[in-house]
Amino acid sequence: MRRILQFPDLKPKGIKYTRQHIDRLVKQKKFPPPFKTSGSDYGPNNWFEDVIDEHLEDCERKAAVTA
Repeated sequence: MRRILQFPDLKPKGIKYTRQHIDRLVKQKKFPPPFKTSGSDYGPNNWFEDVIDEHLEDCERKAAVTA
């Protein structure tokens, strides 16, 4: 079963961005887009944990290549 993360769950994973900065990164396609479980435009943003983990691994790989 896939675990769903909300904004406060991102900080322990090392993502310390503000909500606004995450929104900017999503618009630039540099962060996975969130989804709403409520089915409307309102309610908390959610991400699947495996999607966030994959994004973090991609960032680490890109950083290793440029280092």
